[in-house]
Amino acid sequence: MITKRIIPCLDIKDGKVVKGVNFEGLRDVSDPVGLAAYYSENGADELVFYDITASFENRKLFTDILREVASKIFIPLTVGGGIETVDDFDRVLKCGADKVSVNSGAIKDHSLISAAARRYGNQCVVISADVKRVDGAFRVFAKGGRVDTGLEAISWIKKCVADGAGEVVLNSIDTDGVKKGFDLEMLSAVEAAVNVPVIASGGAGKAEDFVTLFKTIPEIDAGLAASIFHFGEVKIPELKKLLSENGINVRL
Repeated sequence: MITKRIIPCLDIKDGKVVKGVNFEGLRDVSDPVGLAAYYSENGADELVFYDITASFENRKLFTDILREVASKIFIPLTVGGGIETVDDFDRVLKCGADKVSVNSGAIKDHSLISAAARRYGNQCVVISADVKRVDGAFRVFAKGGRVDTGLEAISWIKKCVADGAGEVVLNSIDTDGVKKGFDLEMLSAVEAAVNVPVIASGGAGKAEDFVTLFKTIPEIDAGLAASIFHFGEVKIPELKKLLSENGINVRL
């Protein structure tokens, strides 16, 4: 049985960890380096680091903070934000990232996925899809959830995987920060469409939401969350104990 991963996400803005609701109303949470070290020491299986305004502000990702985070943790690190070229992959990997997440950059230039996969391997390329319902359809958004691309999400994600993305982070803008559970309908549709690991993001409000996620969609590989971990509402060791008690295989 595949071990399910629990992944905290650090959304970075102006050098600080922030968290909002539906990608709006961002508020400061904590120092990213200290928080990353805490998660590494307290049961997180991986860590995701997003520079959430890099694409929107057309600038490079905060590499100084990234280097410091990478030096303090002993778990895999996925990094995204402002990744638009293969050189950006190179720069971020040299700062200590294990995997690189792309969203707006791949929408702008789809050849980025295949070029990066050829150079660094599929396992290094993560497609992060910010998806929202528009007139009943799943639509891909760019620039940190600000811009409707008009792309239908399922076909877009399938194309990214076919071109070399080795993992999918699906973030439902509809449920992001709302804390009423993961978007099971959207996740089921994406999981059924691809043959690579899918990480669920957006909506976790309590530990039981992870139980529901893995029980309802056993094929989902990981659950990602931010605020419930940052504010201590759910502690990862306690979450993993609950998952294990419910027959879900986790690294304890």
